[in-house]
Amino acid sequence: MRGLFITFEGIEGGGKTTQINNVAKQLHLAGKQVLLTREPGGTLISEAIRQILLSKDLPPMQQDTELLLMFAARAEHLHTKILPALKAGAWVLCDRFTDASYAYQGGGRGIAIERIEALEAWVQGDCRPDYTFLFDLEPKIGLSRAEKRGEMDRFEEETINFFNRVRAKYLEMAQHDVNRYRIVDAQYERPQVQQQVNQFLNKIIEQHG
Repeated sequence: MRGLFITFEGIEGGGKTTQINNVAKQLHLAGKQVLLTREPGGTLISEAIRQILLSKDLPPMQQDTELLLMFAARAEHLHTKILPALKAGAWVLCDRFTDASYAYQGGGRGIAIERIEALEAWVQGDCRPDYTFLFDLEPKIGLSRAEKRGEMDRFEEETINFFNRVRAKYLEMAQHDVNRYRIVDAQYERPQVQQQVNQFLNKIIEQHG
């Protein structure tokens, strides 16, 4: 039986990386085989591409280059790691996936959605997440939290207007696919956020056994 593909999305500072680890622990306790991974990254080649994408030491990147690098990393990640794990029955938890390309490169950068859709169809075929946890909060709050974590990467140093556009695109996608998305109000402290996540997760486990 194919495993479930669950992605975790949202702007910086929403706590999704903390919560994806919490979900992994809960699924292990429920007896599930779990693959925990991230994008861009997840494989040696994809992680190398991640370094290029996040580096502040390189010259400014043309936005089409950014988009194509994201999908290059995704192609390697998907076909060498995610799809084999799903086929083996694992529940795959991925910190960001293609929704991030629509939100950051589409909403944030203004790249035509049709171009992202074409790359999605080419790289992924019919593979899409079964569920997506969207950690939503005001960009000002999220960026303030991100700053406290330490040095900011290339994306985290974008303007507040950029992140407002990213957030708006995420919420737009969630409104158009209510069966897949689980919106988590991430403005609260970690215990309250985790409580929301656990409630959603328990229902998913109940539904899929």
